Amino acid sequence: MVLQILLIVAFFAIMVGVGIYCRRHSTDVNGFVLGGRSVGPWLTAFAFGTSYFSAVIFVGYAGQFGWNFGLASTWIGLGNAFIGSLLAWVVLGRRTRVMTQYLDSRTMPDFFDRRFGSKTLRIVASMIVFIFLIPYTASLYNGLSSLFNMAFSMPYWLVIVIMAALTALYVIFGGYMATAINDFIQGIIMLFGIVAVIASVLMQNGGFMESMNRLSQVDTGTALNGGFTSFFGPDPLALLFVVLLTSLGTWGLPQMVGKFYAIKSEDAVKKGTIISTAFAIVVAGGCYFLGGFGRLYADKVVSEAGKVNFDAIVPTMLSGLPSVIIAIVIVLVLSASMSTLSSLVLTSSSTLALDVVLPASKKEFGEKKQVLVMRIFIVFFIIVSAVIAIVKDTFGFTFIAQMMGVSWGALAGAFLAPFFFGLYWKRTTKAGVVASFITGVGIELVQLYISLSGNNFQTPFLKYIFTSSVRSGAAAMLVGFIVVPLVSVFTKAPDREKVDRIFANYENKVTVTRKENLGE
Repeated sequence: MVLQILLIVAFFAIMVGVGIYCRRHSTDVNGFVLGGRSVGPWLTAFAFGTSYFSAVIFVGYAGQFGWNFGLASTWIGLGNAFIGSLLAWVVLGRRTRVMTQYLDSRTMPDFFDRRFGSKTLRIVASMIVFIFLIPYTASLYNGLSSLFNMAFSMPYWLVIVIMAALTALYVIFGGYMATAINDFIQGIIMLFGIVAVIASVLMQNGGFMESMNRLSQVDTGTALNGGFTSFFGPDPLALLFVVLLTSLGTWGLPQMVGKFYAIKSEDAVKKGTIISTAFAIVVAGGCYFLGGFGRLYADKVVSEAGKVNFDAIVPTMLSGLPSVIIAIVIVLVLSASMSTLSSLVLTSSSTLALDVVLPASKKEFGEKKQVLVMRIFIVFFIIVSAVIAIVKDTFGFTFIAQMMGVSWGALAGAFLAPFFFGLYWKRTTKAGVVASFITGVGIELVQLYISLSGNNFQTPFLKYIFTSSVRSGAAAMLVGFIVVPLVSVFTKAPDREKVDRIFANYENKVTVTRKENLGE
């Protein structure tokens, strides 16, 4: 207990210390939101990875999908690494950095405004971010309750208050740069922590081969014997939907794409691509691989009524480990949660302040006052998300729980396709963007209604899609890739001269060193 408390106190002290140290980088809006667009590859890559993988993945998703798919759930982690990280950097990284700098865009709603010449798009996008990012932020606290109860018997609300307050401190002080440096520190902890936990859990079950042997004997309830140790698991189609949502979804999330706005240089993009992918392989692959052994603890996580407590699977796996490992895990989960939380609140506050509140004000705000407004909104977002998490846990509101489930799908479904086409296709129209906003949010609102009411479609295909928020979220993203080009083709083309001027920026000649280009 003493060791665990000392580690946590040291961890919190470092986080706040970094925030205070980074105050000099957050004196203006560009520095506070984007770190002056001068963030190097290691900080950007780790910021991307730690914002991606939170306690929701380590405790919730690893337990749930590991239970459903067995060791095949490792494919989810690999999908996150190669689709959600590698491809995201290759496809979006450079173009996002170049175009957003040319447009002087600092947030995703601001990008839609400047790229398509519509303040309405900016306001609507900001509202979507506000409505769906807060419940997503609140969900980050979920993975902490069972873990802290196991280690300290602390009330859930107290864990939330402490974590929220300390995250607010370093984000308010240091802005994006403090978040990036702390993400790097937290990422190192996550890398070493996940390796230590996997090794300890396997040893607890007699080693890798014995663990595999025991898992292969678990009944899948189908004709597939040993399904939980098979290559694609007992339900490959359901696994594919999970891979799509959790991997492709990052391409449309404002807090993820925003990392590309801030990266320093071409060389940083290349290095960051490799670092981010390697980080994701270890952390995401490790989390889901660990969760694949969850069925070995069925006697402790399944109630008498046969209901599985997915959030208790990973904490149960860890409960019998040495105190040193448990201390490392607690810091690991705190790292994962606080890194994602800081990224979300910075994204939310900057979006609402810069894209809605400040433009609507009749007063002129200087740089320092704009930063002050964003700091106020950081406090607001953290308080609201913490209250939502406490209320949900105390009263068990179904609406909040379901809202959390559809948040990722609504954000990615609304933004992914129009952002992608906005970077690559000149013919993309404002109407196409609006159509994607409507379909992405609309599909998830239908999912929310079905989840709350218990009703569903009679058509087999639609019934299958809307039985799960994972499948409907993946569908919302894929529909966007059909809707945006289709609507754009049949609506008025954007101003040719303006669009050509924006895309001409990609063709600007630059002089580089020999180490970046060998020449003739």
